[in-house]
Amino acid sequence: MKEIDVSKLQVRGAGIWLKQWFVLTSGTFEDFNAMTVGWGSIGGMWNKPFVQVVVRSGRHTLRYMEKYPTFTLCAFPKSCKEELMVLGTKSGRDSDKVGESGLTVVESKVVEAPAYKEAELILECRKTYWQDMNPENFLDATIEENYPQKDYHRIYYGEIVRAAGEAPYRS
Repeated sequence: MKEIDVSKLQVRGAGIWLKQWFVLTSGTFEDFNAMTVGWGSIGGMWNKPFVQVVVRSGRHTLRYMEKYPTFTLCAFPKSCKEELMVLGTKSGRDSDKVGESGLTVVESKVVEAPAYKEAELILECRKTYWQDMNPENFLDATIEENYPQKDYHRIYYGEIVRAAGEAPYRS
């Protein structure tokens, strides 16, 4: 894994979100929570490189996103699918799901939130904005089908302050 100049980060647009999961981790190396995420975006906003992630109101990770100013977003090779399933199906409220997953937690270089040795892409981010989703603003009525329990997401924007990754993500 090598450092990436964020302005040269290479991702497959929508494909990276639609074809693989990320792990969103917030907190500190000593006190964090993680969850898999499959919805979001990577781009430029306010003249800064950013990621946008969403967390439902009932997720344990929301507490960490609210409490801490930084987070990491990590992409993994397909060989880590089972480990990511553990993070996507268990709650950190009830168990040490990261420990159960077998993933190796490592300290980030710039932010407090940890990353993972097995990741093929690590984006270290500083929160810059959040907003709760308002269903009154859905212009496509089918979006509501994703919220049968009315548990709308909180949207977070984070400035990418450091990136590191394997060859496919570097120009």
